[in-house]
Amino acid sequence: MTLPPPFVRQMRTLLGDDYASFEASLQTSPPVSIRKNPFRATPEQAFAGLDAVPWHPDGRYLPQRPVFTLDPLFHAGAYYVQEASSMFLYEILRQEVDFSNNLRVLDLCAAPGGKSTLIASMLDPARDLLVSNEVIRTRVGVLRENLEKWGAPNTAVSSAEAPDFAAFEDWFDVVVTDAPCSGEGLFRKDPDAMREWSLPNVELCAGRQKRILASAVAALAPGGLLVYSTCTYNRDENDLNAAWVCAEFDLEAVRPSIPDDWNITRTEYGFQFFPHRLRGEGFFLAAFRKKEGTARKHSPASGFKNLKPLPRNAVPELSKWLQNDAALRFFQTATGEVMAFPAALENDYLVLEKYLRTKWFGVNIGEFKGKDFIPRHALAQHRSISPHLPALELNREQALLFLKKETFERTADMSNGWTLARHQGLNLGWIKVLPNRINNYLPPERRIRMDLTEG
Repeated sequence: MTLPPPFVRQMRTLLGDDYASFEASLQTSPPVSIRKNPFRATPEQAFAGLDAVPWHPDGRYLPQRPVFTLDPLFHAGAYYVQEASSMFLYEILRQEVDFSNNLRVLDLCAAPGGKSTLIASMLDPARDLLVSNEVIRTRVGVLRENLEKWGAPNTAVSSAEAPDFAAFEDWFDVVVTDAPCSGEGLFRKDPDAMREWSLPNVELCAGRQKRILASAVAALAPGGLLVYSTCTYNRDENDLNAAWVCAEFDLEAVRPSIPDDWNITRTEYGFQFFPHRLRGEGFFLAAFRKKEGTARKHSPASGFKNLKPLPRNAVPELSKWLQNDAALRFFQTATGEVMAFPAALENDYLVLEKYLRTKWFGVNIGEFKGKDFIPRHALAQHRSISPHLPALELNREQALLFLKKETFERTADMSNGWTLARHQGLNLGWIKVLPNRINNYLPPERRIRMDLTEG
């Protein structure tokens, strides 16, 4: 790895005598880490013997990088593959947010979904709202897929520019801004990040981050928490931007206490992760509290433009598919898809309807064809799915065949009808057992395309 000379000079200034250790760390393989899904009853042996990520109770290091595509538990949403340093968001939120209150949280730069799934694990799914936004439309699909796989029912996904959220003045209790940056912390994972790095690009990123932060502050409620992070080391994108946002908007930097043996470097305004000091990539995070005041009130839209309430006579059919205590509201799109979201959040979704143009609300759980309900893949991974539905337990070989969208032979002990395909007790998707065959209803875009022998 040949580092850009201006980057070397920058890091020598920043680290002094510690630079040689930093440079040596970039020649090593990056650590591999995952974060367990606390809402999946995954057998504990699946994570046995793995080292813990110190700053997240569900974070684990893997001894080497496996082929995740060939792990059925990955497809079942048992865990998320997330870089360890970025899991530090959990510790900041744990210390600085009162989770006993009803919360509205905005993940402003959300794709592919690492921080959104982390946040979703901390929220009450019946009463707290998570809005995951991704401005780049081509990245929205993977964001929606990862939230769906995580099973979070209390989400909205949007594709809006950061300034669009200024309309939500004083509305969000927490705004997380993992801003687009120059990518210095990704050099050993992504050679393209190193090739694209330059001092002019650092300056460009720092200016763009200021514009994003201004919109984030506008959307933040009085007393709310703003979290700003990058995967860089330089002061322009990190502490200098933190100083700017404090001065420009009269925010107060918050500095939670953390153990010294985590080896996270405290900076003037935040926390810096260096790969030669801990098991993680380069990362910076700072948090700010907005001063208390009177929040602007937002009236909701009078109704949803593209959703209408599901007819009452259709609702009882859904009761056998969902847990009895699932307090959900059901709507239909113009094409008949049934969308579900927590009943307590309907008013909040109507506020989103008022201000956002491109958005997706709730979870697509299925559609009606006549009186028959046809379940969708998202229902199989929904947290409120009934535990009493028929299911077929698959071993690893069978699960991978299902995930390649292969079919199975029907056996005499199978009952006809919709059945969940499971692996180690976790739902992978739907099959339909017919008198003479089994149909695999895994969405084509989710199927494994690689050769199963490659793993």
